[in-house]
This record gives sequence, C-alpha cells and structure tokens, in this order.
Amino acid sequence: MIICHCNSITDDDINRAIDWMRAADPEAIITPRKIYRALGKAADCGGCISLFVETMRRNENLAVPMQLRGNSRAATQEKADERRSEGHRLSQPRAQK
Repeated sequence: MIICHCNSITDDDINRAIDWMRAADPEAIITPRKIYRALGKAADCGGCISLFVETMRRNENLAVPMQLRGNSRAATQEKADERRSEGHRLSQPRAQK
C-alpha cells in the first residue's frame, strides 16, 4: 500500500527500512526522518505523517531497545530535596533561616 504519495513510499519500504536499521544498530531510536533518509528521500507535504507513523508502529522491530527503557526524564530529574530554595530569583530576597 502506498503511504506517501509525494515520494512513492509503500508500507513495505517503511518496514524494510526499519528492519535494516534495527539489524544495523540494535540500539537505534528509529524516527520517521531516519526512515525517509534511509530511503534516500525527504518529507514533502506532511499529509502522510499519521499513516506513516501508524505503519511504523505496526513493525515489531520499532520497539525501544530494552536497555534504553527506563531512561525517562523522571529518572534524571533532581530529587525534591536538591532543588533550589525559594529565593532563587534575583528579584526575590532569600528566605531567612
């Protein structure tokens, strides 16, 4: 099925690109832009992006590699007790303790 009419990209093209990228680098984060580049093309009008992403999500090789899971923003944020005190802005006086 044709997914992107501007570039004549089919669902088979997308799946082959994902499979190739996963085989080449098991830890790669695969994005639509990387798929376009792997196919030697670039997005044009963007009208296909929702169908493009839906097609990507159906591919079992798209999943985030297990070793990269859990690297969420919450895991890297500061702990509550390490945050700045209330008077951290120049216009605010520091709280007296």
